[in-house]
Amino acid sequence: MTIRDRIGIDVGRKLSVEDAVEWAADNGVRYIDCQIDIEPNALESFDEGRCAPIREACKRRGIHLGLHTLSAVNIAEVSPFLRDAADAYLKGYIDAARRLEAEWIEVHAGYHFTSDKTSRMEAGMRRLERATAYAAERGVQLLLENLNREPELAEVNYLAHTVDECLYYFDAIPSPALAWSFTVNHATLVPEGIAGFLERMPTRRLKEVRLADNNGEYELHMFPGDGIIDFTDTFRRIEATGFSGHYMCAFGALDAMLRGREVLAGMYED
Repeated sequence: MTIRDRIGIDVGRKLSVEDAVEWAADNGVRYIDCQIDIEPNALESFDEGRCAPIREACKRRGIHLGLHTLSAVNIAEVSPFLRDAADAYLKGYIDAARRLEAEWIEVHAGYHFTSDKTSRMEAGMRRLERATAYAAERGVQLLLENLNREPELAEVNYLAHTVDECLYYFDAIPSPALAWSFTVNHATLVPEGIAGFLERMPTRRLKEVRLADNNGEYELHMFPGDGIIDFTDTFRRIEATGFSGHYMCAFGALDAMLRGREVLAGMYED
């Protein structure tokens, strides 16, 4: 399979899952991410009646479908009622993935409010541990994404944005049902950078690489070549780990990602 064939598109909720599958097939895209929180992809709507035709369409059209949870849902939730809701949210995604035969679900570690970082990391780790055990039972693959650093004086900060924070979760949850989704533009916002993540993270657990450019100062999802990332070097470093999974464009509108996919494929070949 060529690198171009391995580069997918994060559709998010720009299209219904049904339309996303057809759009991808019509445009020669084999891998797509979809978010199924709200309309047109409300999570509670994915019963067997809706999922069966999507499963069939993916098989017929050769599409690898993944799901992407919303990073705004705080997986590090500690408050009464809300902590149960966070568990139910992940369980709902896992059940939907099983019915859809989706090949992965991207998950996050949540966020903290500076003074409560330790307690929230513990809560989020335990929640991901429970979700991973349930996903393993259901035959579903979870991918934990490294998120972005927030500005220096921000009160709210994402967890799992540094190598050390990411390793906290992966060391605590060794199950193969939890693997890594590497967002390269997020890695530019911390001192270790892309190279540091690839040197220290367990790349044997790397299943997806998310692609967008960045200015290295704050969180952006820029068109490849408009920022600071050397994608030719990045591809070489990633492939040198033995990675054989898929890449995922995550920037701009669908048409921009289609154009960017061609640009990225050219950068790999340079």
